[in-house]
Amino acid sequence: MITGAFALLLITISLLQPLARRLGLAPSVLLATVGTLIGILAIYLRYSAETDAFNSIADVFINPPLDSEMILYIFLPILLFQTALTLDVRRIMEDIAPILVMAVVAVFVATAFIGFGLYPLALLFSLHDIGLIACLLLGAIVATTDPVAVVAIFRDIGAPARLARIVEGESLLNDAAAIVIFVILLHMLTGQSTLQVDEALIAFCRSFAGGILVGAVLGRVTVSLLPLMRDLPLAQVTLSLALPYGTYVLSDQFVDVSAVVAVVCAGTVFNFYGLARIQPSAWQFLHAVWEQISFWAASLIFLLSAILIPRFVEGFSPVDILLLLVVIIAALAARAVVIFGLLPVLSVFKVGQAVNSKYKTVMLWGGMRGAVTLTLALSVSEHALLSSEVSGFVTKLSTGFVLFTLLVYGTSLKPLIRLLKLDQLNARDEALRTQYLSLSLTDIRHELESAACSYHIGPDVSGPVLKDYEDRAAAAAQTNKLDELTDWDRVRIGLIALADREQQLVLEHFHEKTISGRSVSRFLTLTGRSGDLARSDGRSGYKRATRQPLKFGLGFRLAQSLQRRLRIARPLAIQLADRFEFLLVYRILADELIVFNNRRIRPLLGDRVADILQDTLTLRQDETLAAIDALRLQYPDYADALEGQFLRKAGVRLEETAYDEAKAQMLIGTELHRDLLRDVERTRRECHTRPKLDLGLKTRELVSAHPLFADLPRKQQKAIRRMMRPQFATPGEKLIRKGDRGDAAYFIASGAVEVQAPTHNVRLGRGDVFGEIALMTGGRRSADVVALGYCQLLSLKAQDFKALMAEHQDLRDHVVSLAQKRQLMNTDDDPEDIEDPVVPVFSEVQADVRTAAAAEADAVKPDANAGTPEDETSEPLGDASSETGQQAEAGQATEDPKAEPGAPQSSDATAAASSSPVSSDDNTPEGGSELPDGVMPKEPEKV
Repeated sequence: MITGAFALLLITISLLQPLARRLGLAPSVLLATVGTLIGILAIYLRYSAETDAFNSIADVFINPPLDSEMILYIFLPILLFQTALTLDVRRIMEDIAPILVMAVVAVFVATAFIGFGLYPLALLFSLHDIGLIACLLLGAIVATTDPVAVVAIFRDIGAPARLARIVEGESLLNDAAAIVIFVILLHMLTGQSTLQVDEALIAFCRSFAGGILVGAVLGRVTVSLLPLMRDLPLAQVTLSLALPYGTYVLSDQFVDVSAVVAVVCAGTVFNFYGLARIQPSAWQFLHAVWEQISFWAASLIFLLSAILIPRFVEGFSPVDILLLLVVIIAALAARAVVIFGLLPVLSVFKVGQAVNSKYKTVMLWGGMRGAVTLTLALSVSEHALLSSEVSGFVTKLSTGFVLFTLLVYGTSLKPLIRLLKLDQLNARDEALRTQYLSLSLTDIRHELESAACSYHIGPDVSGPVLKDYEDRAAAAAQTNKLDELTDWDRVRIGLIALADREQQLVLEHFHEKTISGRSVSRFLTLTGRSGDLARSDGRSGYKRATRQPLKFGLGFRLAQSLQRRLRIARPLAIQLADRFEFLLVYRILADELIVFNNRRIRPLLGDRVADILQDTLTLRQDETLAAIDALRLQYPDYADALEGQFLRKAGVRLEETAYDEAKAQMLIGTELHRDLLRDVERTRRECHTRPKLDLGLKTRELVSAHPLFADLPRKQQKAIRRMMRPQFATPGEKLIRKGDRGDAAYFIASGAVEVQAPTHNVRLGRGDVFGEIALMTGGRRSADVVALGYCQLLSLKAQDFKALMAEHQDLRDHVVSLAQKRQLMNTDDDPEDIEDPVVPVFSEVQADVRTAAAAEADAVKPDANAGTPEDETSEPLGDASSETGQQAEAGQATEDPKAEPGAPQSSDATAAASSSPVSSDDNTPEGGSELPDGVMPKEPEKV
């Protein structure tokens, strides 16, 4: 009989759907009505004296085999997870403030209003077992809202999407908050816990926060398992079905946190990250299966709960009717206080977007209750520790309130929305509709005309059809109100269209497998942010969103810090490889958006708006190309390898499409098709392995390739390598700050930097050195040094720098000579009157440095044949120094026209000048131009 009763319920559910559409009612309203009638009929048949033929099946409906706990465990996780799965998480965040207020604050307010409203009446009518806790428990039960009926009405009449998002988001967290409060109050009422108010609040927060944590962890773990089931959509759906049940049981039975919150959070995480882990077609299949499962669950739980209504309202008295009126008024008043009292406060403090009065009115009247309220009431009726008076009090009032909201709110909500004209398009959408309708009808007419010619349909038949489309297009063009919109509105429409189109392009590339799974999640987040900022801030917001990914994020900075401090280069290489891949796809998306703007947006919004969008996209494209060129300049081979890999991925996808089309057209058989696809899969695996990026930060190679050290013997290069630290710099990174104490000198192995002096800027390239003068003089930095591109540097700490100078006599003399010449260039006084700031300081520490360097050299001698420091310093440096001068010519200084003339000079005059052209006879700088801190001028030729 149970199977037969279940089949009857499914038949009833299926037949009620077309009936609800014909009657213009929400399906949940009709389900509640029919379920109540089934319950009444079952009671009549069971206790009727006329026949006992239906007793067995009537018993199934009167005393169903499912208790409240089973109903919650079977149906509630599915309903919560499916609702979270269908939400647009990124758009929900726009209204997170009003959603949280309606979901959490409103539950507390409704519980308090109803509880404190009923308690005086309970005392008045001498309801001895009905205390304040029982009244608050009833308030928590009826505080849950059911979005099914409301959202169904919204979709039926075309209500604004934002209104539906707020109501759905409210219901998700509303159920979670109400159930947590219900459990706490039930334990207090049954004596299982004796919590004070502050302890109850702490328990609520712990349960809520713990549910968020458990749901987030389980959701991420499940999402990480999805790629293992690649091309197995049935397995992916099965895994997604296990997630809500596993989360609910683990949270409720083992971790003791809110199972509802955990399931909602797990569904949100799965929704947010799951799309990037499986193919779009598999994602659509998963959504379709979940929509069917959710439909069954929602309909069955509603119908089963409604069947129990006659039993719940048995013995309804006039006192109960009065109490029910108090519940209705208190619930409506509590909701009005929150909607019209607290939501405007959020707008004052600019927390979230404002909600207009029409939306607030619909939200007030749309607070319908449903299956969750009835299930919680059923659990109270089955609780063994509660008295019959308390159980009857809660179940009768809860059931009556649910019926009132469904029959009154549910039947009047649709006329209310129409009365407020919320089912109509706003002026902007109406103008866009007429323009798009005109263009679409014109295109359809041309396609029909071509089809008539292709199918040899005569003009007498095709003429009336084409004339109809022509008239409709002309009528839409005459009512076009697009010109009434401001340019700002039209530009914003275009930017939103670009963001939506970019999201679609990302999914298309992911479907074609030209974008990796680790990149698609970032792109989807970016497109969501672009659309959100375009809606709120227009063009400036869109620019801000599209420029953000070009900056270096926290993960990149952490990887860079690991390389500098611990010499761990692999995280930095991965970050750079990810950036390479991201920028390549980002450039391709910008190219495709430019084409989309010219083909689709220009006819729709006009040339002026399209030109503005074209400028915005061109700027984005130029900035992206500049970022790519900076990387390509440093790693050209890797850039070519990535572009080649992208083409190979596209080729594999085209090859797979060609085989699928041949199979669909019956040109090849199934066995041949499978064999070809196996070859395609092997090729795909090969081309999806990303090439490894070599940062080129090996100290041996950098030192041996640097012009200053290239001609030194290997033994001396080895000693220098022990002192050097490789360092990777990114474009725009400030390597030296003005005013800081000098702690290191930097040798440029590759790339370029700019010394930003007070009056002008100087550019340095490969082979140059900067930052050494402050080490020699003991002064502070007198200029900022910024990386112009990606640079490979060799940094030398102050102590090691002085030891290097003391150990290599020729190198020390060369640096001292450069410092003296910079001093001459930094002053207009007679050279004989100048006090040398470098040589005296250097001479004072020279003896100590030599002693320390010699001791260190003795300590690190590899064998008895190792040379002494004197032997090493006797090696000639002339070739290396000459090469340094040649390399420095490539990075000669250029004055920055934007620099402020006459800016105050630093006290360290040796670090504020630029390089000058080299004369043909003695290679000495001309013109006496100043050099900033640490800039090494061209080396003079040795005689």
